[in-house]
Amino acid sequence: MIAIGCDHAGVEMKKAVIAALSENGFEFKDMGTDGEPCDYPVMAKKVCDLVVSGECEKGILICGTGIGMSMAANKVKGIRAALCADSFSAKYTRLHNDANVMCMGARTLGVGLASELAEIFLTTDFEGGRHQRRVDLITDIENNN
Repeated sequence: MIAIGCDHAGVEMKKAVIAALSENGFEFKDMGTDGEPCDYPVMAKKVCDLVVSGECEKGILICGTGIGMSMAANKVKGIRAALCADSFSAKYTRLHNDANVMCMGARTLGVGLASELAEIFLTTDFEGGRHQRRVDLITDIENNN
C-alpha cells in the first residue's frame, strides 16, 4: 500500500498518478486533498505517519513545487523524503538513500512524467551495502537532534 497526498495545487497530478499506477497493480491510500484548500504540512504529516507506522510501504506527496512537501516530510522522524523531477533522481534516491517518500511539483512537472517517476521510485529497491552506512548516519543525525 502506498500513501499519497497533495495540497490543492496537486489534485490533478495526484489523480493521474493513482490512475496510471493502479493499472500496474499498485494500491493507494489517498489522504487527500480532493480540491479543498489545505496546508501542505498537514498533508505531509498524514502521509508520513502512515509510512512511519508501517501501514504503508512508501509515500508520495505533491504540492506546487514539491519543495514545501519535502521540507515538511523530512521533519517527521523516520522519513527520508526526496524531491524528484527526473528519472535519475527517482531511481538513485531509492538505490542509494533508501528514500521512503517521494515529493513532486505539480507546477513543475507534467502528469505523464510524474507517473513515470512515481513508478521508478516505487519499483526500485535499496541497494544496501556501502549505502546502508550512510543511511545509518542520517538516522544518527535525526536521533541526536
